[in-house]
Amino acid sequence: MPSSYYDPDDLPKFGTMGDEAPALWEKFTAWYGAVFAEGALTAREKSLIALAVAEAVQCPYCIDSYTQDCLSKGVTEEQMTEAVHVAAAIRGGATLAHGLQMKNVVGKLM
Repeated sequence: MPSSYYDPDDLPKFGTMGDEAPALWEKFTAWYGAVFAEGALTAREKSLIALAVAEAVQCPYCIDSYTQDCLSKGVTEEQMTEAVHVAAAIRGGATLAHGLQMKNVVGKLM
């Protein structure tokens, strides 16, 4: 049994999520592939965005995957670290923005 919920050996097994629902998996992978294809953003830019989002939503599988993908696309550790800080700033700002809900309740009750 792994020492934590996250087991890096599970990452290569991601494709098995389509075993019991192949039609849905096919649709997901087609859409996913289209999202990450070159477009207005380069594949490199999309990978860096994916890493920042993975950090913000705290998905260890995605963090592993997109760190490796970023490296394969020539993204430096400095660039990845800066992207992580951007994600942290947005997450922190969102927390503060949700504090307005608290202030609204206080305003109604005081």
